[in-house]
Amino acid sequence: MDSDALKTMRIQSPLCLYNGVVPTEWIDNNGHMNVAYYVLAFDHATDALMSELGMGQDYLDSENCSAFVVESHVNYQRELVAGDPMRITTQLLGFDSKRIHYFHRMYHAEKKFLSATTELIVIHVDMNQRHSVAMPLPILDRLGTLMTAHAQLPKPPQSGRVIGVRAKPKTLKPSERAKLQPLTLVGSRA
Repeated sequence: MDSDALKTMRIQSPLCLYNGVVPTEWIDNNGHMNVAYYVLAFDHATDALMSELGMGQDYLDSENCSAFVVESHVNYQRELVAGDPMRITTQLLGFDSKRIHYFHRMYHAEKKFLSATTELIVIHVDMNQRHSVAMPLPILDRLGTLMTAHAQLPKPPQSGRVIGVRAKPKTLKPSERAKLQPLTLVGSRA
């Protein structure tokens, strides 16, 4: 896509750049799509996004720069099985001179239910130096155009989550409380 393509095209909000069908090889022992293949399908959508932004294989070949994922978080909502059609949408959440923050949603393409989401941050990398560098202005311009189109979209509820297990406070029954021994501190006088 040339440098003005995103500016002149009608931008989808959100983008829909990847569609596919769950192959039998992606099914695990539980009879549904394995977690690794959700990540692979999302990676295909990321490749499509990078191409749309002008950062695809041609960019890597000509500029020797690429995008590396530095953080991702997948949220599984509802399973897909072999033969299910899938559709992945992409929403740009933010960017700066070196980083792009975006969000993919995977849907069952016919039944329309949300199957999974992933939130990612990629960093622009000079492949010769193997460290981050600023993106060229034409790519930053495309990101700005896309961000303007996506700014109207609500923030995905799954974005910005922190993973962890919160302990639930335990309520003791009266019979359990009666069995508790008083706490005696070492060095204290009873």
